[in-house]
Amino acid sequence: MPDATLMTEVHRGPFLESRHAGHAVIANLSGVLEAWGDPDAVILPRSSVKMIQALPLVASGAAREAGLGSEQLALACASHNGAAIHTGRVAAWLDSLGMGEAELRCGPQMPDDREAKFALIRAHEQPSQIHNNCSGKHAGMLTLARHLGAGPDYVAPDHPVQRACRSAFEEVTGEPSPGYGIDGCSVPNFATRLSALARAMAWFATAEQRADSASRAAAELVAAMMAHPDLVAGEGRACTELMRAAGGRAAIKTGAEGVFTAILPEMGLGIALKIADGATRASECAMAALLVRLGVLEAGDPAVRRRMDAPIRNRRGIETGSIRPADALRAPATTRSAAP
Repeated sequence: MPDATLMTEVHRGPFLESRHAGHAVIANLSGVLEAWGDPDAVILPRSSVKMIQALPLVASGAAREAGLGSEQLALACASHNGAAIHTGRVAAWLDSLGMGEAELRCGPQMPDDREAKFALIRAHEQPSQIHNNCSGKHAGMLTLARHLGAGPDYVAPDHPVQRACRSAFEEVTGEPSPGYGIDGCSVPNFATRLSALARAMAWFATAEQRADSASRAAAELVAAMMAHPDLVAGEGRACTELMRAAGGRAAIKTGAEGVFTAILPEMGLGIALKIADGATRASECAMAALLVRLGVLEAGDPAVRRRMDAPIRNRRGIETGSIRPADALRAPATTRSAAP
């Protein structure tokens, strides 16, 4: 199998200081169009697949039954900062279910949002599970559990909610998952090949072209993500800023350990990438470069410049280097014909 390809470089002055290698795939529904590294690398996609985990919530009718709108659906796909715009909406969602923070199974997390974090510190308070970046996903899973009449331990791998999530995951990737690891929020995270993950994103990208319930659900989730990029991540985050820059042309989602996915409805394409050493700075740079390559983003957009060819400054504000895509992402890639 091909080795990981150099994808991101960190330069300091005239010197190449650090390098990040990885794998990336651009695919349509028929198969791989472009690949870097090993398209068949098996990865844990982490939070980059929250839109897949949210599919049963919508396709089952649970979201409609609970009266969820696009804001709640965006939060179901989110890895949010724990800002007030996130926690307030999740708390209200749980309240509408007649539930509260105690029903969540994601664990407490100090918010990444500075204002929310400092407010907790000033008040001598501890973060709650609602501050967890996955609390929207978990609120969605609680909503589905209630709809199914299932028990409270919705994170258990054999729970009906997780069985539904696995079924959806294997349907959209087009192949059985070889297994799972337990994610940071305690939910099973199903492994897959990178090419299958990119194909799944292409399936979401083309969802509006199909009339079945799963595709209608997928289209609704993609629309919610693009309508509310501030809820999917938060201020200063790559997902939020790059989706804003794309102007409704892409739904973009990060995952831990250097994973990123993108859904491109106008082009009917999906992107999946994994940085081998798990570096977020590298995955953000690589995703920005691929979106520029496809014409979805402009290289000069400020949101792109903060990730791709981004200047590095020292504590005095002096520019000392840059984070940039490797030549492999700028030059023609290894191309595979899509399967007929």
